[in-house]
Amino acid sequence: MPPKGKKSGAFGKTRHKESARIRGAKQKETERFEDRRPREEEEAEEDSSCSELEGHDTAEDSSDEEETNRITADQLACRLAMFDFNQCDPKRCSGRKLQRHGLIYTQKLGTKFGGLVLSPTGVSTLSPADRDFILQFGLCVVDCSWNQVEHTPIHRVKAQEHRLLPFLVAANPVNYGKPCRLTCAEAIAAGLYIIGEKPSCDLLMSKFKWGPNFVELNREALDIYAKCKDSKDVIAKQQEIMEQIDKEREELRAKPIDLPPGFSDEEEDQEEEEEVE
Repeated sequence: MPPKGKKSGAFGKTRHKESARIRGAKQKETERFEDRRPREEEEAEEDSSCSELEGHDTAEDSSDEEETNRITADQLACRLAMFDFNQCDPKRCSGRKLQRHGLIYTQKLGTKFGGLVLSPTGVSTLSPADRDFILQFGLCVVDCSWNQVEHTPIHRVKAQEHRLLPFLVAANPVNYGKPCRLTCAEAIAAGLYIIGEKPSCDLLMSKFKWGPNFVELNREALDIYAKCKDSKDVIAKQQEIMEQIDKEREELRAKPIDLPPGFSDEEEDQEEEEEVE
């Protein structure tokens, strides 16, 4: 069993303080990443659940789909699960979509998952030190709505180990560019990337139009986390990343605005005065 990280840095004893700082950075990050957003992601993703569920009219087609899902699931590094609170639209839920592809199964609420779960009740942060434990016992995620998270009975999520994810930015259409507002698919994919299982991460994200962009948007941070030794190291790197974001934001604010040749504030003021007169 991997060692637990200390309650230090951005999480643990100072977790509430750090959470406030992350919330304060949401608006900054949304502006920072908005220009990098692909045009097709500006609209909410049209989930293909209807065609997936209704497009197989014969037993042979259904059998072929099950076989394809089985082969795809065999490519994963470990078993994946989710605690589903049934708060999301099934047609748009990323966890349900992974389930339809046979990549993840539902862990019954109240039962204990034998592996590691990514949840807000964790007291230490996921790190490469958790790799062996996850590969042996599995990785789980909590599937609930961000709009209802405060009223969600998270205590019903039981597992051998609980971990937090470090600072990452969402790429899903609903919360694009927002810090930490990941879908359960993004969260579990990020967890796999951090423990060194990039192929499994890419496999999950390939099921969504916006999925590959999540990896690209966070690749620098994910690579940094994946090279860390333990939870304490991840927290330290997270702090550096957030400080760099703050620095870039301040530099952007201080940067002068380029005006067209021959244009000046004085000329604009004179024109406004003439219009008033």
